Amino acid sequence: MLGRTLRNRYQIIKFLGQGGFGHTYLAKDLDLPGHPHCVVKHLKPKDPNPNLLLLAKRLFETEAQTLYKLGILHDQIPKLSAHFEENGEFYLVQDFIAGHDLTKELIPGKKLSESYTITFIIAQYLRNFSNCSSAKGDSSRS
Repeated sequence: MLGRTLRNRYQIIKFLGQGGFGHTYLAKDLDLPGHPHCVVKHLKPKDPNPNLLLLAKRLFETEAQTLYKLGILHDQIPKLSAHFEENGEFYLVQDFIAGHDLTKELIPGKKLSESYTITFIIAQYLRNFSNCSSAKGDSSRS
């Protein structure tokens, strides 16, 4: 998949991870100035049964609609840029949000202290608040 370009637009440049239904990749949007990064989620039905493919397609459409609505309503959720089917496989394209993988912070089976959790949440909030203020051109700082 690396190096492949989907829809003559999304060039896959890095594997990010995988889940139960497919793989996630970092891509470049070749249609936009500066070729910004985006995330491509590749959903691959494992069973070629036509009935299951119809169900997968319906669930894919529902997920795309939900992600689109959530991305519009909540600035903490990456916006859905596109969703499409290619060769019987499904793709979702969302904004890329730079940061580190939370699996580096959260270790399975390890409980986090209350003070660490509160500090982590406040730091995330302040970082996001700062990004929102500067993105909206907060003129009250001038």
